[in-house]
Amino acid sequence: MPSPAAAAPDAPTPADPPAVQQRILVVEDIADNREALKMLLKVALKLEVDAAEDGAKALALLAERPYSLVITDLQMPRMDGMKLIQKIQDDGIPSTVIVTTGHGSVPDAVEAMRMGVYDFLLKTDDPQRLIRMAQRALKERRLQDEVAALREQLHGGHTFLNVLSRSPKMHDVFELVSQIADNQATVLIIGETGTGKEQVARAIHDASADGRPGPFVPVNCAAFNENLLESELFGHEKGSFTGADKKRIGRFEQAHGGTLFLDEIGDVPMSMQVKLLRVLQVRQFERVGGGEPIKIDVRVIAATHRNMEDLIRDGKFRDDLYYRLNVVRIDLPPLRDRPEDVEVLVSHFARKFARPGRPTPTVEPEALDALKKAPWPGNIRQLENAIERACVTCKDGVLRVHNLPRDIGGRVEAKHPFQVDLARPLPDQLAELTAAFEERYLRKALRKTRGHVGKCATITGLSRRSITDKIAQYKIEKSDFKKD
Repeated sequence: MPSPAAAAPDAPTPADPPAVQQRILVVEDIADNREALKMLLKVALKLEVDAAEDGAKALALLAERPYSLVITDLQMPRMDGMKLIQKIQDDGIPSTVIVTTGHGSVPDAVEAMRMGVYDFLLKTDDPQRLIRMAQRALKERRLQDEVAALREQLHGGHTFLNVLSRSPKMHDVFELVSQIADNQATVLIIGETGTGKEQVARAIHDASADGRPGPFVPVNCAAFNENLLESELFGHEKGSFTGADKKRIGRFEQAHGGTLFLDEIGDVPMSMQVKLLRVLQVRQFERVGGGEPIKIDVRVIAATHRNMEDLIRDGKFRDDLYYRLNVVRIDLPPLRDRPEDVEVLVSHFARKFARPGRPTPTVEPEALDALKKAPWPGNIRQLENAIERACVTCKDGVLRVHNLPRDIGGRVEAKHPFQVDLARPLPDQLAELTAAFEERYLRKALRKTRGHVGKCATITGLSRRSITDKIAQYKIEKSDFKKD
């Protein structure tokens, strides 16, 4: 599916994330070492590198300009490395710190790690190890700086690795993505249909792409029966079953060195869950009809809109597989909990669906207000469809309430235009008014309960049977109000 990710069912193509210029500061009291380290980093990383002979000079430079990475010695005159690290922490300076140290200062380096230093290495280590460590640290800092920049600009529409949002709740998700980018922990993404689970999975992959150059391979587990899913994931050998006229490479193999995204993991049959668990444990598998173990290096990200705890309680999902998948859990908020994103997304979709050669449609205030108040049970996918419809039906480049779907535009809940018709009996006209009010009341109750007949019956004081009959009478689509 590609899903909106805080943005849209299809990945949006908004502006690039805020650009962050990265610099490195080397702090070392021995001049030869300082210059050698500065040159090594400048040549290897192609970044601007400054140098300071002690902590005091380093603080002065940090006050003048931002540095993404500080690489500091511990033993220095005037202000040593430990005091510099403490000052960086106390002042909240947004710099990642790596410590270089001699053998005799390893205990101090360990203490520095407890203070929040990214890592340390011995001065006798291979210089390439420092380069690799610096690359990882800079990558994490870049992601952290992007999140910080987004948090400072919450009043505009922004992107984080192609995920569009200005909601603080989604920015918490962005921050978590930046934290887990460089490890291989399995991730479980929970969210209603249409919230953008695949897009967030792609963001995780993109954030770790430097360390995992392999592809992002998605598979919708709900789209296959048990036998087909096994072949889809693990592949098969020629002749392994009827119709297997050639060898097939499965999704696990395709994702080697990259990321495998298992969407709708809650719909995987129990027998397949056992096989998935084993692959996650031993990191190898066999093709269907094959006997040769195939080792893989794959990061697995799973997603579902289902309540996994309920599935486990009902015996439909293995708890051991759930625990294996749920190493890092990301809960995506529904669109109704991110009202600040509606206007941003509406603008994006209006640009996307603008007619070729014509300006982007504008949105009248009444229509935007209706869009902000809608419950969006289908989340961003439903919003995208609504704006596409509005762009197709608008005639003058302005999206108005009447261009929106009836259940979104609020026309069914508008005041009934009472017109006196003396040629018709009064009871007939009163009956029509009553029916119109009853339909509006019922639709509003269904919207509040998101299609739950029992809860709707409690609110309205009617029986469940009456609610069901009236839904049919007024041709109300219950699915428009249900939670996915």
